[in-house]
Amino acid sequence: MAEPLWRPDTARVLDANLTRFMKDETLSGAHPFSDFAALYRHSIDDMETFWRSLWRFCDVIGDGWESRTLVHGDRLPGARWFPDARLNFAENLLRRRDESDAVVFYGENRVRRRLSAAELYAEVSRLAQALRAAGVGVGDRVAGWLPNMPEAIIAMLAATSIGAVWSSSSPDFGVDGVVDRFGQIEPKVLFAADGYFYAGKTIDNLGKLREITARLPSLQRTVVVAYARERPSLDGLGGASLWRDFTDPYAAGDIDFTRLAFDHPVYILYSSGTTGVPKCIVHGAGGALLQHLKEHQLHCDIKPGDRVFYFTTCGWMMWNWLASALASEACLLLYDGSPFFPDPAALFDLADGEAMSLFGTSAKYIEAVAKAGLQPRRSHRLEALRTMTSTGSPLAPTSFDFVYAEVKPDLHLASISGGSDIVSCFALGNPIAPVWRGELQAPGLGMAVDVFDDEGRPLRGTKGELVCTRPFPAVPVGFWNDPGGERFRAAYFERFPGVWHHGDFAAFTEHGGIVIYGRSDATLNPGGVRIGTAEIYREVERLDEVVEAVAVGQEWEGDIRIVLFVVLRSGLSLDEALANRIKTQIRNGCSPRHVPARVLQVADIPRTRSGKITEIAIRDVIHGRPVKNVEALANADALALFENRPELRE
Repeated sequence: MAEPLWRPDTARVLDANLTRFMKDETLSGAHPFSDFAALYRHSIDDMETFWRSLWRFCDVIGDGWESRTLVHGDRLPGARWFPDARLNFAENLLRRRDESDAVVFYGENRVRRRLSAAELYAEVSRLAQALRAAGVGVGDRVAGWLPNMPEAIIAMLAATSIGAVWSSSSPDFGVDGVVDRFGQIEPKVLFAADGYFYAGKTIDNLGKLREITARLPSLQRTVVVAYARERPSLDGLGGASLWRDFTDPYAAGDIDFTRLAFDHPVYILYSSGTTGVPKCIVHGAGGALLQHLKEHQLHCDIKPGDRVFYFTTCGWMMWNWLASALASEACLLLYDGSPFFPDPAALFDLADGEAMSLFGTSAKYIEAVAKAGLQPRRSHRLEALRTMTSTGSPLAPTSFDFVYAEVKPDLHLASISGGSDIVSCFALGNPIAPVWRGELQAPGLGMAVDVFDDEGRPLRGTKGELVCTRPFPAVPVGFWNDPGGERFRAAYFERFPGVWHHGDFAAFTEHGGIVIYGRSDATLNPGGVRIGTAEIYREVERLDEVVEAVAVGQEWEGDIRIVLFVVLRSGLSLDEALANRIKTQIRNGCSPRHVPARVLQVADIPRTRSGKITEIAIRDVIHGRPVKNVEALANADALALFENRPELRE
């Protein structure tokens, strides 16, 4: 029988926040829960007690929360959590004002900055006053087109402290991509950097910023962060100020936090946009805060003083997730730029240099580190590192092996999965339980996660649609400019009425964990047999010759056939022998049904700006269909590599 890759020792279990929570008498009375499974069942069966106990355990700052916990609990959507509560998101994140580190920033190898909790509070205080003076009030939108830098955190906190709604995207988005997003929500103020650094290069953004501001008529003020140069020119940017000029007139003092309803909007995030204009997903302050506190403290065991890192941009929901670690009194480690500059070990250097506690990254990064031949456990101390989390795409079983063999054997590796749709997770880690190869350890506490067949019947041990059958606080408020909620309901509740349908293809495991097989809308269906693309990738990427792969379904002779595109190591060309090896690997590792009808070589694979391969866009290209919202792609020019391939007409 297979053994787990890791088990927490007794000391770690006893010290875990989760263990302490299971003994909380407000949750369980005088009878503490014996294990995670019992706690999980309780969190689903008695949702009100669970979320009320979590509020108290995490010491959420707010009032009115003890009177009512849940109204219309039988409605999804439509349930209302803590309807009498009043809170402020930023107030909960700015609970410290001491001299310990709150934010540490590395801009590749060019910029190093750190802010204490007191300094962060002071910066937010000045900016909040400046925003109020600029006419920003409750419900107004404030946008950021920024690198993952301290100013992004400060601007978000200042905006939300006064009840404004924050929305951000990364500076590598093109003009159309930014306008497609921010144009829908009509921000009053835009924060933008003059440029950014990537792989040692300086990228100027002022030209694009002039185009963006000209196409956002709602803007009343543009605030430019001097990052790529000492004092950038604001020529052609009407109504623009440099950050320091905007905030310097105001003295730091106590922040006048505006407490608002639990579901008052705090964030607007966006769908990936590969199937049309991005949907603007509105998240409530209380739901995002409670969900992140739960995930940080119970699932990731974040404690005060921990130093938490996620490799992310401001255009990915993991940035929002990372920022909330301030509410657990942790220090944020921010990095902007290439994770492999000036050398492949850059992020592990950061981990050592800053005593990183939690290393958050993507599955693709872990695969790339393995392919590069790094052995961090031999080159770095990683003494403080307790947890590594991975998301963005399914983490391959071989990547689990790599982390425990070459990163750190005594490490809680948590593959996690959720989305911008809920700005959080459906499944993630359990710090007091074993880690099994290839599995997400558990559904999130308070999340009634299930797997359905096409008829809406629960499945066990068989792949199906990932769903959530009961309300949870992080259900979005709705979509922007969708007053009747029709588009919102169609996106998540049309397939299975009264049940959240997430669009992932998943299965439960014998250990109570979950395996994610990829997006169900990109699921392959040859001969009527549903196949998740991640299953194929896991096998193909075991071959040293293959750097990356993408599989799509091609409509062919009344059926679907699988086409596999591969990126090979430099200097290699795909020949019949290698194509046959790839097919044999897939056949042996998966099944004959998984074997592609065609294996073709490409130089690059298009992906979204958060790093996800976009099978849908490739599928549209090979069928001659237009790709909607190309601006959502980080490397849209790669689409041309898939057009008019003669091999696909055979």
